Amino acid sequence: MSHRSLFGRFLAADRLHFGAHSHHLWPDVTLEAQNRAWQDAALHADRKWDVIFGEVVPEAQRHVAGRLGLPDPGTIAFAPNTHELVSRLVSALPRPVRLLTTDGEFHSFRRQAERWEEHGIARIDWIPVQPFASFPDRFVAAAGGGYDVAYLSHVFYDSGYAVPDLTALVSALPADPIVVVDGYHGFMALPTDLRDLASRAFYLAGGYKYAMAGEGVCFMHCPPGVVERPVDTGWLAGFAELEEHRGSVAYAPGGGRFWGATFDPSGLYRFNAVQRLLDNVGLDVPAIHGHVGRLMEAFVCGLQGDSRLGELTPAWGSVPERGHFLTYVSDDAAVLHDRLDEEGVLCDRRADRLRLGFGIYHDERDVDTLLETVRRM
Repeated sequence: MSHRSLFGRFLAADRLHFGAHSHHLWPDVTLEAQNRAWQDAALHADRKWDVIFGEVVPEAQRHVAGRLGLPDPGTIAFAPNTHELVSRLVSALPRPVRLLTTDGEFHSFRRQAERWEEHGIARIDWIPVQPFASFPDRFVAAAGGGYDVAYLSHVFYDSGYAVPDLTALVSALPADPIVVVDGYHGFMALPTDLRDLASRAFYLAGGYKYAMAGEGVCFMHCPPGVVERPVDTGWLAGFAELEEHRGSVAYAPGGGRFWGATFDPSGLYRFNAVQRLLDNVGLDVPAIHGHVGRLMEAFVCGLQGDSRLGELTPAWGSVPERGHFLTYVSDDAAVLHDRLDEEGVLCDRRADRLRLGFGIYHDERDVDTLLETVRRM
């Protein structure tokens, strides 16, 4: 299976793109969607927001809910980035916030959490993700320490390790902490069903990675009745009260309570276009996962079969389930990254970790080319 033809404009550049986990290439339909956002603005002017909140947003909410098995699309709030949504969530909690998280969280959350801790806004315990085999049990056991928030990733950005049974882990947590799952490296990559967690856990993700829609379109599933009045709030969270202020600050129902302020809606247009495209070509998340899994397995087997490449150590260990990227630990990660770039292979690294991301615009020929490039280096 190859879907390279869907990405003609991005693949026209002379490069081999294995950075899908960082910045996934966009299908060609996103250009038309971007133009549609402009055309709607030109056609409707001030009233474009009637179209956006009457048509574009509800469609995007339905797509997200459908991919994640959520029963109510109205629980989805959108924002330009996940940082806004997390900050809004924490803004409503008592100080200092007692926070349980892991040492494997992505930079945007890790940096903010460390700053909260420096400023006395939060007291944080960081649970090591490794060893992977015992992580779920260790995280659940630690959560009994009286926390306000338990925050963890579904797929960890620095290793590719995926929590093997997210529903079981979250269900085993004590009732006290608010649960937040960072799903950014798993959404549209790993089949994910949140039906049994819809009333328990917040879930964050966005378009920049495997949703193939680019920047500016992130979302959070907001469980009913949990954190109903964020202190950090924008005017879109109280849109209905604009005509008549009633004294106390009112909030929209469902995920609407977490909306912020004026934003660029073009990301929502792109997101909807990609979701419709996938439906039209019959590509659901299990099919995508199967295709990418076969490519990654081919690359891993190719490396293992070449003694010259034995110094590349996989960061995911022996875990059976992982995200759609392969992370290798090497003291020479920076050198390897730069040499791959010189060879026309785009990937990325984090400290001593070289990351190679796979997507539906790759096929077996791309994997063979990548292996040959690595051998040549």
